[in-house]
Amino acid sequence: MPKLKTHSGAKKRFKLTKTGKVIRGHANSSHLFNGHGKTPKVKRGIRGTTVADKTNVAAVKKMLPYQ
Repeated sequence: MPKLKTHSGAKKRFKLTKTGKVIRGHANSSHLFNGHGKTPKVKRGIRGTTVADKTNVAAVKKMLPYQ
């Protein structure tokens, strides 16, 4: 059986914790970020990472077979 390939887009966007949770970044962090467009409160919320929803975990883990 050949090795499975890791999805190139997924490896840049997701990380797995030791317990198997999927970590992702927040959306809307690149366009209209400085100056006008987003309030400081919204920008603070976008800054960090969060745990992915349980409905997407299986798909992400399939794209990252050896993590």
